[in-house]
Amino acid sequence: MPSSRRPTYASTGRRPAGGNTPAGNTSAGSTPAGNAPGRNQRPGTAGRDAGSGPDVISASRPVIDPAPQSPKEEKKSRFAGRKKESSAEISPASGGTAGNVLAFPEPKGKRRKRKVLAVAATLVAVVAALLAAAVFSPVLAVNTISVSGTRLLTPAQVQAALEPLRGKPLPQITDEEVGRLLEPLVQVKSVSAEARPPSGLAVEVRERVPVALVKQGEQYQLVDVEGIQLAATDDPSSVSLPVIDGGAGTIGKELFRATAEVLGALPADVLAKLSNASAQSVDAVELKLVDGQTIIWGNAGEKELKAKVLAALLKVPADPKNPVKVYDVSVPRHPVTR
Repeated sequence: MPSSRRPTYASTGRRPAGGNTPAGNTSAGSTPAGNAPGRNQRPGTAGRDAGSGPDVISASRPVIDPAPQSPKEEKKSRFAGRKKESSAEISPASGGTAGNVLAFPEPKGKRRKRKVLAVAATLVAVVAALLAAAVFSPVLAVNTISVSGTRLLTPAQVQAALEPLRGKPLPQITDEEVGRLLEPLVQVKSVSAEARPPSGLAVEVRERVPVALVKQGEQYQLVDVEGIQLAATDDPSSVSLPVIDGGAGTIGKELFRATAEVLGALPADVLAKLSNASAQSVDAVELKLVDGQTIIWGNAGEKELKAKVLAALLKVPADPKNPVKVYDVSVPRHPVTR
C-alpha cells in the first residue's frame, strides 16, 4: 500500500558551488547565518565553515517492506522476470548481437526431409539433362538405314523413301513417322522401326500378300484380297498364283471380293497349286488346280475350316485306279471327293 506519511526534509549543509544568497533571504527549511552551529544540523556536519553557503535540501521517503508472498506467487514472479530478460536478449531493439540468440537444434525428421528433397531435385535435373541431350544431340543422328521383310519391293526403294530421316536424332523417330513416309509405296501394309545407336535405324516392312493375278491388257497384275495392285508381270507362269477370270474390270466388284477372300484364306502351298479361280455367284466359288482338278468351295463362310480340310485332302496319296477329279468342301464337316 502507498504510505500516507509526508516526506521529511533534512539539510545536508552544502551550498551550491560559487553561489551567493542575498542577505536577509532564506530558503524554506534553511538555517539563518546567525544561528549557532549544530542547531538543526545532521551529526557530523559541525565544524564546517559558515562561508560554504545555504544548505541543499534533500527529500527522503521511508521504504515500505513488500508484503510477504506465498511460494506459488514467488515462483510466478521469478518466472516472469526470467521471461522478460530472455525477451530483452533476443529483441532486435536491444541492440544485442546474434550470439545472444538462443538457437534450438533442428528436428532430425525435418533435416532428413530437406536432404531427401534436395537429392530428388538433383536427380530430376540430371535425368532431364540426359534426356535433353539424348533427344537433341547430333551424336545420335541417323546415318544408316537397314531394311528387312521386302519381297515385292527392294530395300533401296524403302531407303529412298526414308531419306528425310537422315540426320535426325534417333529418339525423335517414331513408327508413325516412318509409316507416313512409306505411304506412297502401296506394297507396304505396316512397318516398325528400331533404333540402333549411335546412328543406325532398322526398319522392318510387312508387305501386302498377293493372292491372284488379274489380266490387264498384255500384262497380269498381282492383287491382294482388297484388290490393290501390287506389281505386274508379263509371264503368269513365273508367279505361283491363280488367275481370276474376268480381267481387271472385275476388281472391286462383289464377285471379285468373294473370290479374293477365298484365296486369301488358303495356305501358300495350296495357293501355289491353283491355276485359276472363278465365281458364278458369291455362293458358287470354284477353284482349278494346275493338274485340272476342280475344287467346289461354295461361299466364303467358314473359310478357315474349309482351307484346313482342303489341305488335308490334297495330302492324301492319289489312287491311279480311281483318281480324284473333284474336291467338294462346300460343307467342310462332310467333304466329298469324286
